[in-house]
Amino acid sequence: MELGELKRLVWGGESQTVEFKRKINHPEKVIREVVAFANSDGGHLLVGVDDNGNIPGLKFPDEEEFVMTKAIEELCRPKVEFTLERIQLKDGRSVLHYEIPPSAIKPHFAFLEKRHRFGKAFVRVEDRSVQASREVRQLLKQESKNSETSFEYGIHEKALLNYLGNHDHITLPEFCEVTKLTTKQASDVVIRLAMNHVIRIIPREQEDWYVFAE
Repeated sequence: MELGELKRLVWGGESQTVEFKRKINHPEKVIREVVAFANSDGGHLLVGVDDNGNIPGLKFPDEEEFVMTKAIEELCRPKVEFTLERIQLKDGRSVLHYEIPPSAIKPHFAFLEKRHRFGKAFVRVEDRSVQASREVRQLLKQESKNSETSFEYGIHEKALLNYLGNHDHITLPEFCEVTKLTTKQASDVVIRLAMNHVIRIIPREQEDWYVFAE
């Protein structure tokens, strides 16, 4: 990537596929962006760029590269593929450009430490990385298999669709209230409908929204 291309990318601001980091002070937090890109549409992580779009660059890029690359390799599971390049600025500083493609083996998980057994999955929603719910994780797994699951429109599926006929969206607690299903039972219904492209899951930091598939 040339300097002009970098500036055009930065001028567009942070987005579904672009994330800025001034420095890598806490790599265990930054890898959630890497995992979110791999679990979503891919993206660009630019290290040496402020949130406001200024490009101060890195004075010691070797240190930042070592810390970040080590974190991606050790704290992301399964392994996340990426490419890395340094973009030279006019004052001798550099920007690190990590490009992460969308993965074919979703979901990926971010771990706080290498020794930990359990991590957290994230997905990209606009310019944020949001922790993936059980429903989203199951959908990611199914997308990796590129298959659908068979199901029938029972009373609970019809109840959800009838609700969406009168409302813009529904959450899992709302669906449980409407049908009196347990959380697990309601979750399974939602997953089946989403896997068969009847509804779409919109990940959110609080409760996911379920809407009609377009």
